[in-house]
Amino acid sequence: MIDNPHDRMGPAKTLVESFGGKLHHYFFAFGDYDGVGIAEFPDNKSAAAFSLKAASTGAFSKFDTMVLMPSAEAEAAMKQARDTKSAYRPPNA
Repeated sequence: MIDNPHDRMGPAKTLVESFGGKLHHYFFAFGDYDGVGIAEFPDNKSAAAFSLKAASTGAFSKFDTMVLMPSAEAEAAMKQARDTKSAYRPPNA
């Protein structure tokens, strides 16, 4: 990138869109990661496929995917956890 500086937004957008996603933001960063992208995919399978494809290129020394959940969906999950009866017992309980 030093010898041939160029914007990576276009290739990142093309890759995201090839899996049905939409790239909302793409940033270069300081710290553990050289870049951070915020993308939306139609489902977790598409996001996982994108992640596998991008990581498989070998172009990244570190590549993580994090699913973000809207607060309303998180609240619904909390209510479901509260209301679901389960016989599950943790180990050594």
